Amino acid sequence: MNSGRSVPFVKAGACGNDFLLIDRALAPQDIAAFTRHICDRHQGVGADGVEWMSPHFSADLEITLINADGSPAEISGNGTRCVAAYICSNQPKERVSILTGAGTKICSLVGRRNCEYEFEMEMGEAKLQPELTLKIGRAEVQGVPVSLGNPHFVILVHDFPRDWQARAMEIQRSPHFAQQGVNVEFAEPRGKHDLHVHFFERGAGETRSSGTGSCAAAVAAMSMKRAESPVKVHASGGTQIVRKEGKNVFLRGPARLICRGEFFAS
Repeated sequence: MNSGRSVPFVKAGACGNDFLLIDRALAPQDIAAFTRHICDRHQGVGADGVEWMSPHFSADLEITLINADGSPAEISGNGTRCVAAYICSNQPKERVSILTGAGTKICSLVGRRNCEYEFEMEMGEAKLQPELTLKIGRAEVQGVPVSLGNPHFVILVHDFPRDWQARAMEIQRSPHFAQQGVNVEFAEPRGKHDLHVHFFERGAGETRSSGTGSCAAAVAAMSMKRAESPVKVHASGGTQIVRKEGKNVFLRGPARLICRGEFFAS
């Protein structure tokens, strides 16, 4: 990036997960370092990651997600909805196709109020593995590995551990997840259709919400007969609804355009 050049961005959020939306053509050579800089909450704009947007012949947009720490990620359900909101703010569309690192996702607009949009997003099939026991320090933890194009490890609990963040960090350091890393969800079922979840994500740490994490937690709870579709997934940033139709998973939730501006890159 040339010294002193400004980079325009749009900031958007979905249930407390915030992202910067930037034209991929403006990306510098060191996209990881730039993303860390602009996502810094003290020296930059602040966000959980950047969705770098490009035109594509078979979709409304193609996006590349880089986490706040500069690491790449296949997909964010919340980030994809933020991009869908951006598209709908510029074009009168009710069905948006977005190419992600986990394939093309369709976002159907179901409601709008000012700068807040609500979408139901086709997430595809969730792939579950058998329940896995990991040794974390001196303790063992059981969870369900789930993939929605990105990796998750869901631990169903009766009460959230006080040190859940530290446990999640230890799980992420497990050699079992050394190749891809993993997003960790602690999920507490409270009835057949309500699930309360804490999220600890690759490249961002604790987040107030996660779209793919909500789907992973709900599908894992369904597989363990602890929940039934549809499931309201409650997090500190808000509530999303996950339902299954056959093998396909659908995620419904809001996305809000927050502001636009220019970032002065040095």
